[in-house]
Amino acid sequence: MLIRPILTALLFVAISAPGHAQEIPAMDAELTTFQYPYPVHTIQLQIQGQQLHMAYMDLQPSKPNGSTILLLHGKNFPAAYWDSTAAELGKSGYRVIMPDQVGFGKSSKPAHLQYSFQLLAQNTKALLDTLHLSKVAVLGHSMGGMLATRFTLMYPDVVEKLILEDPIGLEDWKVKVPYQSVDKWYQGELTQNYEHIKKYQLDGYYGGQWKPAYDKWVMVLAGWTKGPDAKRIAWNNALTYDMIFTQPVFYEFENIRVPTLLIIGLNDRTALGKANVPEDVRKTLGNYPVLGPQVSKRIPGCKLVAIPGVGHLPHIQAFPQFIQPVLAFLAGS
Repeated sequence: MLIRPILTALLFVAISAPGHAQEIPAMDAELTTFQYPYPVHTIQLQIQGQQLHMAYMDLQPSKPNGSTILLLHGKNFPAAYWDSTAAELGKSGYRVIMPDQVGFGKSSKPAHLQYSFQLLAQNTKALLDTLHLSKVAVLGHSMGGMLATRFTLMYPDVVEKLILEDPIGLEDWKVKVPYQSVDKWYQGELTQNYEHIKKYQLDGYYGGQWKPAYDKWVMVLAGWTKGPDAKRIAWNNALTYDMIFTQPVFYEFENIRVPTLLIIGLNDRTALGKANVPEDVRKTLGNYPVLGPQVSKRIPGCKLVAIPGVGHLPHIQAFPQFIQPVLAFLAGS
């Protein structure tokens, strides 16, 4: 059956052609037409009176080294964007678990849910329990870095090593950014389209340097805005933005007690709510060249790797520079 791979390829072509953003096909809440790089499985979760499902990929290496790594995605990406990272880790013998958190990717998008990082951590622990995994290394990117931090703090006996890749939450935005209600987040999400999403990623993630390979990750978000579940997706996005803004991990880095690697792109300037503050304040937000060293000093024994000329997504924008320190850290060197 080649229907899904062919469809996915056609979708990539459609959005790669200049001036053809309107050709992006609609996508449903669970991305049924979007092909993931590895087989997708699900577990069922009973949460706040609802039966929800959590999708995940489980890459089994051909020559296992006995270790497992858990990859936690960011806010604006599905677990599928770990494709190259998982492949390289698998070649080195690691079993790789890649969940879509509830509210993201191919997992449930509930009509109502009180989101918290503690809840997402519990869901992730339930997945590991289902797979009978008691020890893992954890790699979290962006929002996944906040979740990885919370997961490590909640389950220190499970986490062997922690890797944070351009995590958000290295500062507490509430100190400088005015609060925005869930309703306002929701209204903003309803206005999203391909052009807005691409501009945000171009400016905020890649420092103004775009490559065609980045388009497929815009396609997922843009396809949702055209789909039958657009309002439900927007509502979940609003709820998770509120979670991120109101539930900082910033004050707890000193409590991490596992070996930690912090990787940052020196061009990263990601910060929540930057558009809601004056220009002089905006310049002080998301300054990763400053935030990275500050936070690494607060995490006992943390190793910092800073990658020049790279923005918010080192594992996509500069994969060789990203994966080398990851593999070295996991191997203990």
